[in-house]
Amino acid sequence: MNASDPPPSPAFRLRAAELRDVQPIVGMIRELAEFEQLTHLLQVTPEKLRPHLFGEKPVAEALVAELEAGEGGKPEVAAFALFFTNFSTFLAQPGLYLEDLYVRPAQRRRGIAQALLQRLATLAVERGYGRFEWSVLDWNANAIAFYERMGATVMPDWRICRVTGDALRALGSGAG
Repeated sequence: MNASDPPPSPAFRLRAAELRDVQPIVGMIRELAEFEQLTHLLQVTPEKLRPHLFGEKPVAEALVAELEAGEGGKPEVAAFALFFTNFSTFLAQPGLYLEDLYVRPAQRRRGIAQALLQRLATLAVERGYGRFEWSVLDWNANAIAFYERMGATVMPDWRICRVTGDALRALGSGAG
């Protein structure tokens, strides 16, 4: 290494999220919402997320990528993947659904996203799941190309249907 080379980036390790990771995960969810131009939909807080990851009946799980501590510093969470179990009636098997994967911009192109996807695929296989699925915004060409390089098939004929807020309450009350 010569004097003009940038210092090497710290290594990272993947691990299951812990209670102490809720705040950094919420921060990265906010960053993701800004990137996707969806901050107007954002309602997440650590208090709202915590019971769904670590409460009495958790409904989701998360992995984090943690950077090794720099000079005397503490490790930093640089990325997360939040996921949950879904079910395929066609396969008659559960599946793993990735809700969000986010790597902080300064830590991109280091293999973190690939490592997270590989770990999730390994989890799906170990658990005997039949699928590993996620959604991607149609305008995010970089993400689509990356996912295709990882072996994913982007399903062109499928669209997400969503009912939320007042529409959900109306449908649930029979008024929809």
